[in-house]
Amino acid sequence: MRAMWSGSISFGLVNIPIKLFAATEKKEIKFRFLHKKCQTPLEYRRSCPRCQEEVAWEQIARGYEFARDHFVVIEEEELSKLQGQKTKTIDIVEFVKLEEIDPVYFDRSYYLSPVETGAKPYALLQRALADTGKIALAKVILRTREVFASIRPTSNLLVMETMYYPDEIRAEREVPGLDARQELKDSELAMAEELIERLTTSFEPQKYKDHYRHALEELIQAKIEGQEISIAPPPEREKVIDLMEALKASVEEARKRDKKSKKKQAKKPALAGKTK
Repeated sequence: MRAMWSGSISFGLVNIPIKLFAATEKKEIKFRFLHKKCQTPLEYRRSCPRCQEEVAWEQIARGYEFARDHFVVIEEEELSKLQGQKTKTIDIVEFVKLEEIDPVYFDRSYYLSPVETGAKPYALLQRALADTGKIALAKVILRTREVFASIRPTSNLLVMETMYYPDEIRAEREVPGLDARQELKDSELAMAEELIERLTTSFEPQKYKDHYRHALEELIQAKIEGQEISIAPPPEREKVIDLMEALKASVEEARKRDKKSKKKQAKKPALAGKTK
């Protein structure tokens, strides 16, 4: 794992040297566009439609379109002045409880690792956050912009999550279709709650897989090996229109699974070495 950023965490008079590592990676399969006739990869060029010529990077300017076909040009020097002096510090500004933050605010996750003399203060911050049940809110400059972030403890390390600013979160009232008030029957609510309880379990992330990606990988490999490709049609699902009927059917399926699970548990042989 390669560090993508190095600096320090700062809170109060404490300074903790750290390195930043991406905690996640996209596993999506990327395609390139080919010319169907000869299967040659297509090229994309930066060209000016007015001058009818290709444009080199040094001739490209940044423009903001404030009205259709009307731009203001922003120079690189102007951007540098706005960004101010770049620092290599994650500045903690305050501490809050994690449950106070709606998950919609979180963007990307990064692992923080101590370096040099930072091991002890790093461990101190990690343990203090864990013991108090708090997370830190911080600001840090990544690449060219100031980023809002949080730092939370896990059992082994500190994780930094970049966050959206409040004005980047769309208001719920903008979502269409939420105006009509629905009258809910007590029986429907009770059935829905029973279904939730019966399907409640502990979170085991290893159970979840990207089935589409794995199927796509198999398809690609089969094509590479020259195999014939056959794709099974998706199973047909019964259309259940009535809400109460759907809930009843779902609860009944959950009850059946519970009974099967209990029967399997009852049939399990006694532990080895156990005497009568």
